[in-house]
Amino acid sequence: MTSPTRPAPVDLAHHSHLTGVYAPQRTEVDVDDLPVTGSLPESLRGSYLRNGPNPRFDPIGSYVYPLDGDGMVHAISLADGKAAYRNRFVRTPMVIAEEAAGQAIWSGITDGHTPSVAEVGPDLAGTVRELPDINIVSHAGRLMAMAEADRPYLLAPADLATLARTDCDGAMRVGSTAHPKIDPVTGELVLFNYGLEAPFLTWSVIGPDGSAVRTPTPVEGLDTPTMIHDMALTERYIVLFVCPLRFDLVAAMTGGSLLSWRPDDGTRIALIPRDGGPVRWLTMDPIWVWHFANAFDNPDGSVTVDYVEWTYPNGFTDDPRRDTSALVRARLDPNGPVTRTTISEKAVNLEFPRVDDRLLTRDHHRVATVAKGPGDSGDLDSLWFHDLQAGTETCWTPGVAIGEPIFIPSADGDLWGAIGTDPESMRSRFYLLAADDPAAGPVATVDLPIRVPAGLHGAWLPA
Repeated sequence: MTSPTRPAPVDLAHHSHLTGVYAPQRTEVDVDDLPVTGSLPESLRGSYLRNGPNPRFDPIGSYVYPLDGDGMVHAISLADGKAAYRNRFVRTPMVIAEEAAGQAIWSGITDGHTPSVAEVGPDLAGTVRELPDINIVSHAGRLMAMAEADRPYLLAPADLATLARTDCDGAMRVGSTAHPKIDPVTGELVLFNYGLEAPFLTWSVIGPDGSAVRTPTPVEGLDTPTMIHDMALTERYIVLFVCPLRFDLVAAMTGGSLLSWRPDDGTRIALIPRDGGPVRWLTMDPIWVWHFANAFDNPDGSVTVDYVEWTYPNGFTDDPRRDTSALVRARLDPNGPVTRTTISEKAVNLEFPRVDDRLLTRDHHRVATVAKGPGDSGDLDSLWFHDLQAGTETCWTPGVAIGEPIFIPSADGDLWGAIGTDPESMRSRFYLLAADDPAAGPVATVDLPIRVPAGLHGAWLPA
C-alpha cells in the first residue's frame, strides 16, 4: 500500500538525463571472455571500475543529475589478454527496501518527500536516499563507493557485493568528499567534508593501514555552509577552492533552491597545512570548480594547481553570460596573489581532468580531459590530451559519448582507458589508448555485454 502523499512519477521519456546514453540500466550481469578488437597486453592485470547515478526504479518527485540516482559500479577485469565484465547496484537500505516493494519509495533530494513508517518501518521513516553513486576509491584494503558529503559504502572487490557503510575508523564520521586523494608516497588518504551546520568544513587523514591518523578537524575561517565538490593535494597542503555556491536552508523550506550562487562573495582558496598549522586563505574573483587534475608545491613556497574553471555553476543561477569551461593552471602564493593561465585553447565543454595517479602531489606533465572535439555534437565527446611540458594538446574523436579517462600503468606501455557508448546503436565499449600516442586511437577495444549508462568517476585497481 502506497502513501497518499507519494509524489508523481518523473517523466522519463522527456528527461534528458533519464533517456539516451543516460537511461538507467537495471540489468546486472557477469560475462567472461568478451570480444576484443586489437590486442590487450598480456602483462595487464587488474580492473577498471566506474561508478555513476543509476536509479534502481523509475524515480518519483524529481530527478536532478548527478545529485540523484542510486549507485551502480561497473568492473572491467583484464588478465592474460582477456576481458570480463560485471556490474552491481550499491545496495543501500533504500535500494533494498525499494527492491522488496518493486518500486521507488524515496523521491529525489530536491522534492522534500520522505517515506512514512507505514511504508518503510520506523528505522527508515523520514530518511532521505543515500547516494554512494559518484566515485570509487580503493585504499588500505577497502573498496568504497563514494557519496557527496556522506559516508561511503564498502564493496567486496571480488564480486562488487555491498558489505556495509563505513566511517573509516572515525575519519569519515561526519562524511567525506566524493574525491578524497591518496598520497602515493606516504600512502595516506586525505579528505575534507562540508556540512550544513558548524563546523562548516572539516578535514581528516587515514593512514596506509586504514587507521584514522586525524579525525574530523574544523577548518577555521568559513562561517556559512558552502558546497565544495573536489580537492587537490600537495606534499604540504590540502587545496580547497571555496566558490560562492551557498546552501540556503530558508529558501529551500519555502519552495526555493537549496543552493544559491552569490558571486559578490568571490572565491576563496584555503591552503590547509597537512602538519596542522594555521590555514592560509587567498581570494580571487568568482568562479566555479567541479574537478581538479592535480597540485604540487614549488621550491619558492607557492603551489601550482591544475583544474577545470567554469564561469558559474550551471543550473544554480540565471547569469545571462554563456557558461564556459577551461583547463587552468593557477599559482597560489600563500603570502600574495593568485595568478591563472589557461592551458586549453580549443576544447569546448571541458571536464573530468585526470593525471597518472602515481604523480598526485608531484609535478606532472600530462592531463587528460573530456571535451567537444571537431564534429562533436549532442552527446558526442572526444578525449583530449594536454602536454603541459610541450605546450600542445591533441584529441581523439571516437564518435561516441565517451566518459572520464583513467591512466593505467602497464609494463608493456602505459595506457588511458575510458568507457564510451554509441548513441545510435546504444552499444558500450571500453577503449584502451597508448599513453605515448593516444590520438592514434585505441590499441584495444572491448565490446561490453550491456549498455553502460553515462556516468561519473572511476579508478584502475591493479591485480
